[in-house]
Amino acid sequence: MPRVPSPAAARIGELISAERVRRGITQDELAVLSQIDSANIRGYEKGRSLMNIPTLIRIADALRVEPGFLLDGVTVEMLPAPKPDARRRSA
Repeated sequence: MPRVPSPAAARIGELISAERVRRGITQDELAVLSQIDSANIRGYEKGRSLMNIPTLIRIADALRVEPGFLLDGVTVEMLPAPKPDARRRSA
C-alpha cells in the first residue's frame, strides 16, 4: 500500500513498536521474523505508512499477537478518506 500517513497508521505503529519493545526484539529482528524489509517496519512504526492486511497479519504473527491487537483503538474516522473515483459519472 502506498505511504498514507494517518491517525490509524500512527496508532497501529505505536502498538507494533510497544509490543516489539515489550518482547525485547529489534526492528531488524522483527523484519526477519515477519519477512518484511526493515525499512518498511520502521515506516510502519513511525506511522508513515499504512500496511495492507497480509502485512499486518505477518507482523502480528511475528509478534505472537492476534491481528486484532494491532487494531485496538483504530476507528474508521482515523483512516484516510478514499479518493473519489473519476470513472463514476452521475446520471
